[in-house]
Amino acid sequence: MILRKTGMGAAWVSAFLLQMGAAGLLAAETMPLWPGAAPGALGEEEKDIPKLTVYLPPADKAVGAAVVICPGGGYGHLAMDHEGHQVAQWLNSLGVAGIILEYRHRGKGYGHPAPLQDVQRALRTARARADTYGVDKNRIGVLGFSAGGHLASTAVTHFNDKVYEPMDDIDKESARPDFGVLIYPVISSDPAIWHKGSFMNLLGNDASPEMLEKFSNEKQVTAETPPVFLAHSTDDKAVPPENSIVFYQAMRKFKHPVEMHIYLEGGHGYGLGREGLPASSWPDHCKDWMMATGFLKKP
Repeated sequence: MILRKTGMGAAWVSAFLLQMGAAGLLAAETMPLWPGAAPGALGEEEKDIPKLTVYLPPADKAVGAAVVICPGGGYGHLAMDHEGHQVAQWLNSLGVAGIILEYRHRGKGYGHPAPLQDVQRALRTARARADTYGVDKNRIGVLGFSAGGHLASTAVTHFNDKVYEPMDDIDKESARPDFGVLIYPVISSDPAIWHKGSFMNLLGNDASPEMLEKFSNEKQVTAETPPVFLAHSTDDKAVPPENSIVFYQAMRKFKHPVEMHIYLEGGHGYGLGREGLPASSWPDHCKDWMMATGFLKKP
């Protein structure tokens, strides 16, 4: 069962997911991200254990692609439902494996480099288990919302950063995403457009100018940065749309495949979209982009 609707709103999404579950098409497996204690773990409590939740599409619908999902929350909490589970299930409806990353953040006592360590490990895990998940190692992307969008943009620009010592064979895999999807993302540390709370949670209140510059990710785009899809809203009062615009401009300098949608209305934190608002069409536009770039085409 694959249901599609232009401009999906929260009510429609809920009905869609219930129907998918009733049809027996939704299944998830949750596992610890690391084989033992995570690098820099502050303890052994639940909050110290990052996790992956894996949703696989029905085998006859699978297209061989996977996406690591980074929910938002200002690096202080995680919006696991509408920016996590619902998104994984939407990806399943496209035939894509959805892998939700429950990464460490300031609300659990962690700042940099913990989130980057976790997203690198998640991407490597997806590649190491590609055969198990029925996925092509060359079609594994990352998707993030808000501060999770900052983490996803960090994944596409800082994949060569060595932020932990290898633990096992999984860490022999590449941490470079094959594509990125950034939805109302935090990107820039420019005080004129930044989301200060996200940067302070990630880097601390006494972050140096050098660290702020390093994680202003529009300044970290290179010739190796993978293709990216961006979506934002003009009326976003939490994270100005200029965050997406400066990343788009940086991608254009290198002539990378990039697509951006700035919608008239949508606000912030809407996940797959709020019914009746223009930004709710981003999932359809993203699907079209993934098809055009080859990430939704069956082998």
